[in-house]
Amino acid sequence: MNPPAQFDFGTELITIMAALMLVIQLLLVPQRMLLTGIRLFAIQSFLLAAIAAVVAYYYNAGHVYVVVALTVAGKVIFLPWFLSRLVRRIGIQQEIEPLFGAPTALMICGGLTLLGCLVARPFASAEKLGSNTLAIALALLLTGLFLMINGRKAITQVLALLTIENGVMLSAIALTTYGMPLVVELGIFFDVLVAVMVLGILVYRIRENFSSMDTRKLNQLKG
Repeated sequence: MNPPAQFDFGTELITIMAALMLVIQLLLVPQRMLLTGIRLFAIQSFLLAAIAAVVAYYYNAGHVYVVVALTVAGKVIFLPWFLSRLVRRIGIQQEIEPLFGAPTALMICGGLTLLGCLVARPFASAEKLGSNTLAIALALLLTGLFLMINGRKAITQVLALLTIENGVMLSAIALTTYGMPLVVELGIFFDVLVAVMVLGILVYRIRENFSSMDTRKLNQLKG
């Protein structure tokens, strides 16, 4: 039985927004300005919320609307504001010495994206809304891990952690009919929220004690 045309439109819409999430992730790779990176994360999170809203509408899943509202409030508004305020307060505006240069980092992320596509291929299905976004979700996870390794500044690593969480939420949409159970989604959301706030305090303390956000400075701490 062929899916209805309205279902096809929803699938195409989700695919386009998920692809835009991946484009933003790749824009984060060579990005050195921290405030610009924070804004890109906010846009990526808005696209994730829009994807969840489409899924909630087609499956009439009321609890997913709660996740949409929390994503917009937390990851589109509050966390970008919190991180932007932190960056302005500590006075360090950009990532200076990543582990890999921009061309090399983009090539590595391209390879990780291809790996995500290969792993997700057996799970692709045209019968379930959003299932074709699993490859993008895996790419977000893998490139987010790479961003954590490649970045020297603590804020960059916080942003990488948040993009990984976006990948987890997108994979939940791709693998299940309408996302994970609400209690699990809320648990992940608040865990990430608390983790980012704690990391924000840690970033400020690193800056205060070492006049830098370079996490390599933590090697100077003695027990």
